[in-house]
Amino acid sequence: MLDISFYKNKKVFITGHTGFKGSWICQMLTMAGAQVTGYALAPPTEPSLFKLCRIEKKMNSIEGDVRNLEHMKEVFNQVQPEIVIHMAAQPIVRESYKNPVYTYETNVMGTVNVLECVRLTPSVKSFVNVTTDKVYLNKEWMWGYRENEELNGYDPYSNSKSCSELVTSCYCNSFFQEVDVAVSTARAGNVIGGGDFALDRIIPDCIRAAMKKEDIIVRNPFSTRPYEHVLDPVVVYLMIAKAQYEDKKYAGSYNVGPDDADCWTTGKLVTLFCDKWNEATRDCVKWINQYDGGPHEANFLKLDCSKLKATFDWRPRWNVETAMEKIVEWSVKYMAGEDVAKCMEKQIEEFLRIQH
Repeated sequence: MLDISFYKNKKVFITGHTGFKGSWICQMLTMAGAQVTGYALAPPTEPSLFKLCRIEKKMNSIEGDVRNLEHMKEVFNQVQPEIVIHMAAQPIVRESYKNPVYTYETNVMGTVNVLECVRLTPSVKSFVNVTTDKVYLNKEWMWGYRENEELNGYDPYSNSKSCSELVTSCYCNSFFQEVDVAVSTARAGNVIGGGDFALDRIIPDCIRAAMKKEDIIVRNPFSTRPYEHVLDPVVVYLMIAKAQYEDKKYAGSYNVGPDDADCWTTGKLVTLFCDKWNEATRDCVKWINQYDGGPHEANFLKLDCSKLKATFDWRPRWNVETAMEKIVEWSVKYMAGEDVAKCMEKQIEEFLRIQH
């Protein structure tokens, strides 16, 4: 699994560091003693996990747009990173229908620009492109997609991430065969955790409604998704980056998802949230089924993570019930005005202890 001490004094460059997953990975890296540089737009939500936990005080945080190649080149030149993890994206499906051009510019040309910076920076030894489980041509079948399945996401977000995968493959074939840099892509399932304030995501929507003591609106309670706590994929990204830094044979594409038991319907997930929230707060929050006529969403999507498990002897650490307990713990502390940075650090320490 991951020996986090590997990252002590390593120069790590994270795009999209001000987002939800970016904040968790930067917090973990700074706890490990890494020299972290982040490159991203201002936090995408208000409030934001990045600001609440004062993460910018522990790292080199640079405001920049991945669509701006020249600026990113300057930053790469100054920092000379050893490890690059690309997480910057327009990540919301419904937003991609409203702004498809921006979605493609960010998710496709943003990837081109990061790869170009990696190509021009000899210090980089390891690059991980974080994509999504939605990169696959979804045939709504009952078994999980493997890494060699066809890539062709349906909506502009998913499709742009499929394109990001293809761009990465092209750069590997065209430029990285004879140089000392290892490249992987990581396709994660639906990530949940404390501190996600995004719109049009089911858990943040639940928390907002619960804090207002309103009914939770569920658009499609029968859709099935692979849900995992944010620390599971974050640790996998760092594990892959470390492994291929030490040996290029580990470079490749990897699905990152929960076991089959944690592929839940949205309705079941929200029921679990209500149970955990009501237990912690003594409220009586409930949800209602209210389809709003929105754009196409997949009904069934599952990943086969056999490759990741076989290669690294990996297993997901926190099931959905544990993940929801951690989400409610973080959210209740936030609602009470307590120090959520300490809660974040405590959960990271708990997760890493489980690994040993």
